[in-house]
Amino acid sequence: MGSVDFIPVNEPLLDGNEKKYLCECIDSGWISSEGPFVKKFETEMSGTVGRRYGIAVTNGTAALEVAVRALGITQGDEVIMPTFTIISCAMAVTKAGATPVLVDCDAYTWNMDVDEVEKKITPKTKAIMVVHIYGLPVQMEPILKLAEKYSLKVIEDAAQMHGQTYRSKPCGSFGDISAFSFYPNKHVTTGEGGMVVTDDAELAERCCLLRNLCFRKDKRYVHDEISGNYRFTNLQAAVGLAQLERLDWFIERKRTMGRYYTEALKDVRGLRLPVEKTDDADNIYWVYGVVLEQDIPISNREMVERLARLGIGCRTFFWCMHEQPVYVRDGYFHGEKYANAEYLARKGFYIPSGIALTQRQMETVVEKLKQAINEI
Repeated sequence: MGSVDFIPVNEPLLDGNEKKYLCECIDSGWISSEGPFVKKFETEMSGTVGRRYGIAVTNGTAALEVAVRALGITQGDEVIMPTFTIISCAMAVTKAGATPVLVDCDAYTWNMDVDEVEKKITPKTKAIMVVHIYGLPVQMEPILKLAEKYSLKVIEDAAQMHGQTYRSKPCGSFGDISAFSFYPNKHVTTGEGGMVVTDDAELAERCCLLRNLCFRKDKRYVHDEISGNYRFTNLQAAVGLAQLERLDWFIERKRTMGRYYTEALKDVRGLRLPVEKTDDADNIYWVYGVVLEQDIPISNREMVERLARLGIGCRTFFWCMHEQPVYVRDGYFHGEKYANAEYLARKGFYIPSGIALTQRQMETVVEKLKQAINEI
């Protein structure tokens, strides 16, 4: 990774009850998916976002795959989603045999352009997959109206939105089913892990079945369909529960960090900073992303490499789904272009913004970022 002074792009904070709860798991011997922390974490997490049911799984990708399959999306169906997102979203759709149908993103909030959605609806459309990006929520009201108008399902990817709201309602509470990730860079982490949340009892039961190899209730080792082993361990749940206890403080901390970066970088020529708020929400700065303006003659990848040499860990923005080599090779999205997403994919990156980051480290990040810009 570099020298001991290297500032990583993310470092989680694990100084709450994580160790205490893990010791309880070890002392009791409950370390598998059967342990009591799993159900408690599912209940607490789903309750935090106002959902009736939570089904913990191995990671956020698994949560999306389980959500898509639970809704019965299959061969011949279409799911509308943003091109500017992580590949897990498209992969969940294509693995089910369905087809992702893409829309561009807004140049400044970086979320999917909801005005493009209706024109992409066809008789094959089964669902809209909403993906909240980096710190601000998607405009949910028009999406929900479209879903009702055309009898579509809504899958909400809230992986990056722990603690965020849309018009005061929790992200993760919208549509038919929502998915969370608990990767180390998330506000609530379990190392790896994810969760599906829903208010629908039948969907929840279906998710539980898909999580656990589709064991039949009457004959455990007899299977009517193929799924995967997406079980979540008691050890992971113990860490997650301790993290969830501090979510409000984590969000406050993230917003404080975001305000500091915005104030420190506001006069830096050539940098477009994240939107602080919209009519729907204040940014929670899951990551602090910046975009190089057109007059900065290098790519985000080159800038990330320059900053790495200065001891600062950064990461480029997502690469567009319509430009993913694996999908291009397989004949998806032929000839499609999405100008905003393509620009962000080439010019956007995020700087260190993990919860464990210190004030001194943030000051160093600002200093080195200014140095890198000035050298160009």
